[in-house]
Amino acid sequence: MTSLRHDDPIVFTDGDVDTNPSTTTTLGELVDKRYSRRQMMGGMSAMTTAAFGASMLSGCGSDDKDGDVITVADGSTVQTQGGRVVTLTSTASSNATSTSWTQVSGPSLALTTSGTSVSFVAPNVTTPTNVVLAFTATNGGGSSTERSTVVINPATLDFTAVAKNKNDIVTVPSGYTASVIYRCGDPLTSGVAAYANDGTDSNFAQRAGDNHDGMSYFGLAASGTAPDSSNNTRGLLVLNHEYINPGYMHVAGQTGILTGVRTVEAEVIKEIEAHGVSVVEVTRAGNTGAWSYVQASTLNRRVTPNTPVAFSGPVKGDAMLRTVYSKDGTTGRGTINNCANGALPWGDYATCEENWAGYFRRDAGDAAVRTAAGNTKQNVSLSRYGIGEAAKGNHLWSTVTPADATSTVYRRWNATASASLAADGTADFRNEPYTFGWVVEIDPYNPASTPRKRTALGRMAHEGVMPGRVIAGVKPAFYMGDDGRNEYIYKFVSATAWSAADATPSDRLATGDKYLDTGTLYVAKFNADGTGQWLPLVFGQNGLDANNARYPFASQADVLANARLAGDALGATPMDRPEWTAVNPVNGEMYCTLTNNSSRRGVANSSGTRSIDPANPRAYVDTRTDGKNPATGNANGHIVRLREANDSTESLTFTWDVYAFGARSGSDAANVNLSGLDATNDFSSPDGLWFGLPTNAGGQASPLLFVETDDGAYTDVTNCMLLIGMPGRVGDGTTKSVTSSFGGTATTTARVGAAPGAKLKRFLVGPKECEVTGITSTPDGRSIFINIQHPGEDGDYANITSNWPQSQATGTGTGRPRAATVVITKNDGGVVGL
Repeated sequence: MTSLRHDDPIVFTDGDVDTNPSTTTTLGELVDKRYSRRQMMGGMSAMTTAAFGASMLSGCGSDDKDGDVITVADGSTVQTQGGRVVTLTSTASSNATSTSWTQVSGPSLALTTSGTSVSFVAPNVTTPTNVVLAFTATNGGGSSTERSTVVINPATLDFTAVAKNKNDIVTVPSGYTASVIYRCGDPLTSGVAAYANDGTDSNFAQRAGDNHDGMSYFGLAASGTAPDSSNNTRGLLVLNHEYINPGYMHVAGQTGILTGVRTVEAEVIKEIEAHGVSVVEVTRAGNTGAWSYVQASTLNRRVTPNTPVAFSGPVKGDAMLRTVYSKDGTTGRGTINNCANGALPWGDYATCEENWAGYFRRDAGDAAVRTAAGNTKQNVSLSRYGIGEAAKGNHLWSTVTPADATSTVYRRWNATASASLAADGTADFRNEPYTFGWVVEIDPYNPASTPRKRTALGRMAHEGVMPGRVIAGVKPAFYMGDDGRNEYIYKFVSATAWSAADATPSDRLATGDKYLDTGTLYVAKFNADGTGQWLPLVFGQNGLDANNARYPFASQADVLANARLAGDALGATPMDRPEWTAVNPVNGEMYCTLTNNSSRRGVANSSGTRSIDPANPRAYVDTRTDGKNPATGNANGHIVRLREANDSTESLTFTWDVYAFGARSGSDAANVNLSGLDATNDFSSPDGLWFGLPTNAGGQASPLLFVETDDGAYTDVTNCMLLIGMPGRVGDGTTKSVTSSFGGTATTTARVGAAPGAKLKRFLVGPKECEVTGITSTPDGRSIFINIQHPGEDGDYANITSNWPQSQATGTGTGRPRAATVVITKNDGGVVGL
């Protein structure tokens, strides 16, 4: 116990805190009778903020002129949980000349002081953990200190689950705010007019593209040009624009689409430019104000299908990349159908080309021309990637006759080989399909940089490219899904071990060369016993050579450009449409959404369906409540997860189970609703997937898993949604015998993770006919960004079926819908979800 006398040193006093003469237990006694009056006030502020999100009590100072002895007793504890904002407020006597707060013990905190108050966001912990802070008051005669103790408890999902609904707004829990900040058509430079949203707008090369998708946040320094990975109020959002809603983009739809010839060039260039990627600066007004995008930022940028790109890695310069545009196969144009993404450990953005194959035209007779030219195996390759003869190409872009007769902007989308031109492809665009299907690296901080297509990561319908945990001295891995029915899960392991110095390089694309141009691409095989192997896609090994009967591989470049065929040859496990991947930042386990699979059957048949297996164990009928045709196969999807042997990204074996099976609550518990979902967390068609960042409580101890849906099965009941979970570990559940009820009777053993229960809740429901996708956050986790894609997708200019985001304010509107980015904040300033 410390005694302080009034000689000139600082005196702490609270005045008469408990003066009520009644016998009712006082608030101070309820906190802890061992608290001194001074310490109780500091502790009460902490307790009150933890419960209500704002400091509600503070001590009252006194000059203590009568010289009475003031005592400061040992403090007791107050409680909070990870992710909460905690504020402690103290007071000093009037003769104090300065005050300060310091941390004495506990996990390191970022303290914010204001006068005699201090605030911090509690980190997440696995067990109750004490944090001790000291308040010191000083003057010329000396100083005095008191201590306050806060016990941080493990975080919980502290929000009420949002009910399923079909409203035309983004619905979030009470205590949260959702704000629209970047919409389709928004101008990116000061000279571009505001978006009219009536079909007359042009110049999408300088506007936000359509159908926002995968997205990452990159902190920006005060200078406005350099990276600052810790900045929570200024940064760059980099986001994909997967495809377009042409029914709303033009005044009255696409001219010529029904006749088979597009005649209005301006419409087509608008459609092309609306694809690709945005880089846009965003800022927040102070630490708690509104977010907005910066229209005139010098870092704003669009990467479209017309933007010059460079190839990098083993396929660079290969004959299959040669076109009339790039006769040496080292460069190309643009990126398209960009779905998921990844934030690379050295500060660059990775965007992934997904359903690019659908944009290509291939006329009847093309196969014969390729065969005559000695390129017979290209027919196998094109077919395996979904470009069959008689394909017309999305939106018929190749049918445009350009005003500039020398332009190849439209002709490039016709992959038909000309018998009269050079067989090596340097005189036409027969090889143009091989220039797509890659992971593309973009430096967000350098608008003059050229995006690089990283060919070592393979060519497929890429969803995401999620880095595993980076550990110094260990080769990093990058996990990817190939979004197609019965396609595979992949990982790329760099040939170079991680160096911590590369987290902040001066040349980010050169660092990408270091880690992404050399290494090994693997494909996953899931065994029935819960184990699995990573099978290497290496030329000359395991039948990946010229003797392969189906497709004779000629080189490592050939293997990578035809990763699907290589996976077939190795016997990889066909999965139910592998979509996004996400890596738990604490334990390194990888999660992958398997969104659904209409071709899954109990027993395979001759039409290309697949029978159930332990990793994809369900085939059933999902009956709708609105009388429409039910979804079948694996109608609601599931989320598989795997744990690498030794928890190392370099491992070639793993164990696995299913984190959660999508299902309607109340559906067949034995064979469909295997995860026991209820009305607070039932979902269908998981798609977007992301873990909270380790820089805040959402990515610590028990990290938050964000699950977004893109659903066609459950839309009779609800719009698409975002859920937040706190998953356990691979192997925390059980095995279940599951019997298929569709496509023949069959039974398999499913490996089911622990039922999510209250550790999975619906956090958000989107507007009508949308997909909820694209997710990232500021480093502190207090601002979450998501994208709303294709609202009102079932309508068009003549039949508007959603008015979002115009409807966000009131629930109604009259305007055409627009894809947009939404920022979500917690009203008390805490970490979103906790």
